[in-house]
Amino acid sequence: RTLWNCNTFLLLLLLSSSTNAFNFASLLNPTPKTSTSTPPSPPEIKTPIVICPGFFNDEIDYISPLQQPPEVGFVSGLQRRGFTSISIVNVKRSDWVRVAGGLFDINFYRNKALPTGNGYGWYIERLKEAVDRAYEESGGEKVMLVGHSAGGWLARAAMGDGVWDEEGGVKTADRIRCLTTVGAIHKPPPELGSCSTRGALAYTNTEYPGAFLAEEGVTYVTVGGDAVMGYDSKKKDEVNEGREAVDEIYAVRGEGSSAKVAFDSYEIVCGEGSVTGDGVVPLEWTMLEGARHIALEGVLHSINEAGTTVPTDRWYGSEKVLDRWLPVVLEEAGLVENKKSGLFQGFDGFKNIFQQN
Repeated sequence: RTLWNCNTFLLLLLLSSSTNAFNFASLLNPTPKTSTSTPPSPPEIKTPIVICPGFFNDEIDYISPLQQPPEVGFVSGLQRRGFTSISIVNVKRSDWVRVAGGLFDINFYRNKALPTGNGYGWYIERLKEAVDRAYEESGGEKVMLVGHSAGGWLARAAMGDGVWDEEGGVKTADRIRCLTTVGAIHKPPPELGSCSTRGALAYTNTEYPGAFLAEEGVTYVTVGGDAVMGYDSKKKDEVNEGREAVDEIYAVRGEGSSAKVAFDSYEIVCGEGSVTGDGVVPLEWTMLEGARHIALEGVLHSINEAGTTVPTDRWYGSEKVLDRWLPVVLEEAGLVENKKSGLFQGFDGFKNIFQQN
């Protein structure tokens, strides 16, 4: 009888209220405690980064791209990974009209324009100013340059023959630790007359070929996207998958598809449109001899789908793309030990990525 009374009491207790039933059940099957602690912050990386904007890009594109929250910006992504000194070459979208200054240079018409000439000299001056400022503000830490698109070859031009400041006796290697380019064009098209830089890119590639300053201690990493195969037709794209949404925009504008837009861009850059790339620059043209190269499948050229205002979360500076190339840069720059050694100097956020590669 006593056993029956105990069982009846327990049953009534469970049925009396949902609250009591829940509490009683929780005593029988306690919920494991979940940790409320936040993951440790990454170690601070005091090496300064200077971002070199691409053609027609603005500083804001790397901070709040297309008026999106700063959290999605390239700069914010770098900050989350421990970088404390990040600056961008002072370039506004309106500044790019200054490229037209090359029209007043006779060398422009001879396809012998210099990168330091009327067309691009202003950019190189600002790039060097940004590097000098970052160097001084960091207390003499050598800079990591990240050149996006045209900012990649313009960074090479600014680094020049290895003399940074002739009057001050400063070498480029005294200021630059590493050059990383993302989606950069590193060589002119086969037909020099079709090059939009009118000789400035060709001069850079001829006078400072490949990883030109590697022997002086400057490291080079080139990153290119393998996302869109060029297709010379305005009909439905039969080559690339998952591009339907943006293809509708191109179709309405009479451009066909992203594959056709890519074909036209690739043809201008390298003389051949039926190749793969990031939708703007052919993959092969992003490679620099002597540099460590990273090809990223599915990664697009910039913050937007080419020629539109449609934002993308799979360009080089996107949160989900950064860790596919940044750890390699840190390794090449000497900020982490070689992955084969198994030492990472506290960069736990990148440890698993190194071990997988």
